[in-house]
Amino acid sequence: MNRVNALTQNAFEQKGFDGFLISNEHNMLYFTGCPGLACALIPKTGANAVYVYSVNYEQAKAEAECFEVKLVKRGENLIEKLAKQVKAFKIRKLAVDELSHENYRNLAKQLRGETRLKLQGDLVWELRRVKDEEELKLMRKAGELTTEGMRVAYEVIKPGVKEFEVAGEIEYAMRKHGCWGTAFETIVASGVRSAFPHGGCTDKTIRDGDLVVVDIGATYCHYRSDMTRTLVAGKPSEKQKRIYDIVRLAQDKAFQAVKPNAKAKIIDAVARKTIEDAGYGEYFVHGLGHGVGLEVHEPPTLGPESKDRLMIGNVVTIEPGVYLIGFGGVRVEDTVIVRKGKAEKLTNDFYSLEAEK
Repeated sequence: MNRVNALTQNAFEQKGFDGFLISNEHNMLYFTGCPGLACALIPKTGANAVYVYSVNYEQAKAEAECFEVKLVKRGENLIEKLAKQVKAFKIRKLAVDELSHENYRNLAKQLRGETRLKLQGDLVWELRRVKDEEELKLMRKAGELTTEGMRVAYEVIKPGVKEFEVAGEIEYAMRKHGCWGTAFETIVASGVRSAFPHGGCTDKTIRDGDLVVVDIGATYCHYRSDMTRTLVAGKPSEKQKRIYDIVRLAQDKAFQAVKPNAKAKIIDAVARKTIEDAGYGEYFVHGLGHGVGLEVHEPPTLGPESKDRLMIGNVVTIEPGVYLIGFGGVRVEDTVIVRKGKAEKLTNDFYSLEAEK
């Protein structure tokens, strides 16, 4: 309930709302501890409630913390049911985290002007972007599981193996050690495909001398991690070594610059300048990183246009890269916690361009 209290203190006491409707699946999970809900209504006066369809009703009764569970029966209209409850609670100013355009219009129509609706998703993000110790414990475990998957990647990558075979071994290892699922679609992109930042995973056979970008993440108790390493299947060339060393240096400098109150765009600039000074600036084609938590992409954003500042408890990725079309790409990524002193890595601090012999 501490999370709900923090939300209502801001939304009700400071912003003047008297109700908050949560419909984003990850936001509902954050406040209730339960997946698979249709929506949650938090009134200033009255009992907090979640609305759920029959397929998830029993799970919600078992897992939804400190919320009444209301069944949406077959044939019932969720928006109409919500509107009746909003009226019953005499809510006059309702904050909403997000709603589709159609549902927003329908709800407003049902309320007939008696209740004002206003999107206030940023109030939820103010809470979610700063992880508490319970969340960090789960994310540490997710990082350990991701590291285990990467350890296996170093063992199995060799000429003659297909990308999807590597992905299968990685995902099996993470599952075997307690992973609830992958944080996103596993990327094993080899050869010229490694120059595609989101190259995915195909039936391509890894060849001798290929750069292989491995971008993986584990989910544990709904929390995620994100890690990338770049390997060579065989003996790396001098050009591959040079680019790898540049990216590693950029990542390390950016990591050292991660501190509370630091401007996110400055952290990006530290890495970007290192790559630019080496002559590869135009080939660093994405931002330096992003927040991680219940979703793999969350605020804050680390990029040239970011207006975010880092805060203690933020969990972000640091992932510079260089991508040369027709040659290959290099990316190195870790998930890190912003601490009062030095940042903490949640993914294991091992780096090598060469797979195990």
